[in-house]
Amino acid sequence: MEMQIGILSTGIYLPEKQITGSEIAELAGLPLEVVEEKLGIKKKRIPGPEDHTCQMGIIAAKKAIEKAGIDPLDIDVVIYIGEEHKEYPLWTAGIKLQEEIGAVNAWAFDTALRCGTTVMALKVAKSLMLADPQVQTVLLAGGYRNVDFIDYENPRTRFMFNLGAGGGAILLQKGYNENLLLETELITDGSFSEDVVVVAGGTKHPITKEAIDSRLNRLDVLDPEGMKKRLEQKSMDNFLKVIRKSLRKSGYCEADLSYLAILHMKKSAHEYVLKELSLSEKQSIYLQDYGHIGQIDQILSLELGLEQGKIKDGDVVVLVSAGIGYAWGAATIKWGKGE
Repeated sequence: MEMQIGILSTGIYLPEKQITGSEIAELAGLPLEVVEEKLGIKKKRIPGPEDHTCQMGIIAAKKAIEKAGIDPLDIDVVIYIGEEHKEYPLWTAGIKLQEEIGAVNAWAFDTALRCGTTVMALKVAKSLMLADPQVQTVLLAGGYRNVDFIDYENPRTRFMFNLGAGGGAILLQKGYNENLLLETELITDGSFSEDVVVVAGGTKHPITKEAIDSRLNRLDVLDPEGMKKRLEQKSMDNFLKVIRKSLRKSGYCEADLSYLAILHMKKSAHEYVLKELSLSEKQSIYLQDYGHIGQIDQILSLELGLEQGKIKDGDVVVLVSAGIGYAWGAATIKWGKGE
């Protein structure tokens, strides 16, 4: 029998600072109903002066450790699941996070798949735990504040106006027979790899005063029409494909699905996914009061689902993500005590 890997705890940190849908509408020159109803943003969290990327991950990690009641010295590996946009460029945030939480016996590394990072890191962590007898306890943690790259005056990036800020953490343990992490499915499609980029700041276009003046240091969509045409249906299809495959690999079918922890996206897309899976609104949470906190959305949805009594013992829960680039991922969890 395969060794069980369970979720010991999760942690979430949300900045106090917020921006409302009406403020976004004003900045973007959009009607309020477009922002609130179509884009689905009532309000979202944005970083305050101390809400740095790794720092938000550190706070979330400390919450998860406290909740689990474990000693940080017992953590074997720290996987940083935050964004590349962090305190310093060319910097391994996972090592800083490890130091700040006192996990001195662990080794750490950063991983990145845009908003698909958490789901991908769950697969990496499980593989690592099954392959290495020394690895018993793994912490996934990180922060996100890609809202810094949003230019509300650029209509090409309208679908990213929901980007927010926050931190999240998940603690996994081998042989823990609760909240079992089952199978993960991932799809990446490189034909979209250069559709959404920050033009300046890399080796192709180093950062210059001119680049900043031209707002080339913000997120942009280089071929909005082409991307929309190619992506829209493919994205929904791949969303459903990873969910169904993750369930199937875990020994379940979609009829068994009790709760979907889904990232924030436009209202119609959210409703489409629920409808296709025959789920009611009660079996998910639409994050209209939080915005899209990248790869932290799944952890946030999981915590909110538990708080609101939408997730109960014995439930089959799927965490699903989509990341720019493009990547889709889903991980199935059997919540509560194992058989």
